[in-house]
Amino acid sequence: MENYTQSQVRGHSHVFLGADHERSERRTWWVIWICGAMMVTEIVGGWLYGSIALVADGLHMSTHAGAMLLAALAYRYARRHANDPRFSFGTGKLGDLAGFTSAIILAMIALLIGFEAVSRFLSPVPIHFAEAIPIACLGLVVNIVSAFLLSGGHDHGHSHGHGHDHAHAHHDHDDERIIQTKSGEVRLEVFEDGVPPRFRLHAPQGLNIPADAAMIETARPDGTRQRFAFVACDGYLESIDEIPEPHEFTADVKLSGQSYQVAFEEHEHASGAAGRDNNMRAAVVHVAADAAVSALVIVGLVLARAFGWLWMDPMVGIVGAVVIASWALGLIRDTGGILLDMTPDKDMERKLRDAIERDGDELADLHLWRLGPGHLGAILSVTTSSGRTAPHYRERLGKFKALSHLTIEVHKS
Repeated sequence: MENYTQSQVRGHSHVFLGADHERSERRTWWVIWICGAMMVTEIVGGWLYGSIALVADGLHMSTHAGAMLLAALAYRYARRHANDPRFSFGTGKLGDLAGFTSAIILAMIALLIGFEAVSRFLSPVPIHFAEAIPIACLGLVVNIVSAFLLSGGHDHGHSHGHGHDHAHAHHDHDDERIIQTKSGEVRLEVFEDGVPPRFRLHAPQGLNIPADAAMIETARPDGTRQRFAFVACDGYLESIDEIPEPHEFTADVKLSGQSYQVAFEEHEHASGAAGRDNNMRAAVVHVAADAAVSALVIVGLVLARAFGWLWMDPMVGIVGAVVIASWALGLIRDTGGILLDMTPDKDMERKLRDAIERDGDELADLHLWRLGPGHLGAILSVTTSSGRTAPHYRERLGKFKALSHLTIEVHKS
């Protein structure tokens, strides 16, 4: 049996934090200060003017502010202890733990709001509409501002790096190839930084490649072929046509009469539950719950004032409690699954199995779990009758960029 761990081959970090970790932390602190001020306003205003729905919104705002504080502290702790050796797989799951805790708080608040609403059904109290409605509107505005702050600058970049070596080229970065020519190294890249993807050719200093002397023909697995001509730009050549998705093809690069073969392979990224920042998700759920309750409060108060339907106010509380409870249960289910190391991406699991078994080998055992937002860990046990070694399978799985920690066992059958 041969064992292989990714960290044995390259300097392997155990920092499995989301790409937007620090920015998310800063945005969360801003929301804490805004919600804290609004919390006091709504609770005091609701009790003074007799609106249980407004009090419920204020009470939820208080837990919302507390949940924001929990999220911010989780971000800070995970960042400060990201390199702490006591955490075998880093602190990436701390956000999921905070999200789970926040969801429990949400569920408890839903029960409290429901209980208070039923009590007001049985014992109605007069409502001061002129004062209560403006405060509810202010609460909705605060929630919209909070949602804007939490979502601001949250990028979901997608790179098309590629992962195999070929006869005439070797890798430099995920999205480029270095082509060895007689006159020096020519760099070919798929450039898509804020623009549609195109090929770019960068020649070494002193080597001038005319645009009409460069051409690329791509061949895709389904047999589709496409030719790309080039135009001269500032210091490089760029293809005239865009590169269609997916970026998985063999490229025949012709430079001044010479031909070079390079290959690009589409990378597999974590999707769905595997890529979410559940700490930020819990914060957004709190904001969304606040916004929903605030909107319902406004509707309930307006109808109660217009038609004398005082029962609309506690009815709004019940509806809000149901909405909050449903969101809380969904968050509990998802974060709980991550904390229990459930397989986070079934599609990724299937593709890993297909990649290992495509040449007759057997994937005897596979463990796939989440280490942090967009980071997955995997332990694979491969049975083979060939002479393939663990580094061979690591190279084969190179396109799965979400595999941040990979351990492979190889058994000879």
